[in-house]
Amino acid sequence: MDSAGEPRGSSGSELVAVGDYCYDCSSDGESSGSGGEESACVGDDYDFREEAVSTGEERYVVLTQNDLHGRQEEDIRQVSSVFSIPRGSACILLRQYKWNISKLSDEWFADEERVRTSVGLPAKGVILPDCQKLTCGICFEGYSTCALSSASCVHFYCPECWEGYISASINDGPGCLALQCPEPSCSAMVLEETINRLAKDEDKVKYKQLLLHSYIEDSKKIKWCPAPDCTYAVEFLGDGNYDVSCMCRFSFCWNCTEESHRPVSCETVSKWIFKKSAESGNMKWIIANSKPCPKCKRPIEKNHGCMHMTCRPPCNFQFCWLCLGAWSEHGNRTTGGYYACNRYESAKEQGIYDEAEAKREQAKNSLERYTHYYERWASNQTSRQKAQADLQKLESGNLAKLSDILGIPETQLKFIPEAWSQIVECRRVLKWTYAYGYYLDDKAKSEFFVYLQGEAESGLERLHKCAEKDIHVFLYKAGRSCILQDFSKFRVKLAGLTSVARNYFENLVRALEAGLND
Repeated sequence: MDSAGEPRGSSGSELVAVGDYCYDCSSDGESSGSGGEESACVGDDYDFREEAVSTGEERYVVLTQNDLHGRQEEDIRQVSSVFSIPRGSACILLRQYKWNISKLSDEWFADEERVRTSVGLPAKGVILPDCQKLTCGICFEGYSTCALSSASCVHFYCPECWEGYISASINDGPGCLALQCPEPSCSAMVLEETINRLAKDEDKVKYKQLLLHSYIEDSKKIKWCPAPDCTYAVEFLGDGNYDVSCMCRFSFCWNCTEESHRPVSCETVSKWIFKKSAESGNMKWIIANSKPCPKCKRPIEKNHGCMHMTCRPPCNFQFCWLCLGAWSEHGNRTTGGYYACNRYESAKEQGIYDEAEAKREQAKNSLERYTHYYERWASNQTSRQKAQADLQKLESGNLAKLSDILGIPETQLKFIPEAWSQIVECRRVLKWTYAYGYYLDDKAKSEFFVYLQGEAESGLERLHKCAEKDIHVFLYKAGRSCILQDFSKFRVKLAGLTSVARNYFENLVRALEAGLND
């Protein structure tokens, strides 16, 4: 069975068939250098390189927290310098204009006074009253003039009241970034230096994080990685292909922030996810597998063999499952017996039940079709998760173990994790082809799609089997000699299957994205 898909040529070379392709895995097909069998396994001439994400410029850049802070500070410094205003004022302006320096500059130089008024940024500071004592506007306690603070307005408050006011606002969320004077009628903004001077240390940290988050969330080109607990962000530079990979190893679509889903569109993913979670699926099941009580109309599922149904309390109506008639009318003369109701068949012949049955049959077919695609979608998702776990296990120990057994540096074994990475990627693509197929309405294209999908499934299974099972032969051969020749064949076979799978799946993705028009 294992060799059925791997025909051998007359010269003894091994051909690995993947779809419509065959890859020569013969040891004679190695480099013709003088390294012999051992050099075929560990020679420097072998270098299996992964293809670049983009042949042109970079499509995206992964940014760390330090990168983001640096960019944010540079924008603040630039506005502060060009506008000749303090850093805190520049920060308020950028926040109010969603960090859009271009728009801010246009409006600022067109009408500075209007911009200042609209964001609550006074042009001049407030001169303290010429007195020794003032009253806090919140607690109404008397304080010396120098002990009170204001938001560049005429309303002064003590440090304790400021601290409580700022803390409550920061703990409420991002609204603190537009914090105004506590006086309801005053629109003066509270600057960052006021917060740094009067807030608690933990509140200062939260404020800086919220400020950084606003910098990302207001940006049109930078988004946070949606992986749990990930602190990286991704700046998108290209167009067309939105699939990006974060440094946390999570791959997602930059456009919709769902997991990477090529070849299907963001719209298709949205519909698929909704279908998985929406009540519409449950309603189809109810229609396909239940009937309404003739009296109260609640759906009833038949869970026993006989046709005598009793609705749930308080209805308790007894009826026949076949014809939905009252059970009290089922007698030997009228229906042919309690368990041989012929009223249904008679009514069906007259066309009375045709419409209801047609709806029920349509719902059942729709449910079966969805179940077919969903089960295969979920199975590939499970296989992908298992492949990710196997890749992690390989990198965390098995690769080093294999290196010791064979006496080969780990750098010469990189084709194995590359194969597993390709398996993970192919499982992802194959998974989403089932969502693609579910929404594909063109019958002619559907038949061609099923063929392409089957070829992809076949090729991937060969690669997955080779990476998952064939390697065990070498992992558990510790102490044996003369295994380099077998490993050389395994290397060529696995590298060949990886290359073929990569090429096939890339072509498949392009074909599906083009709508199978070629």
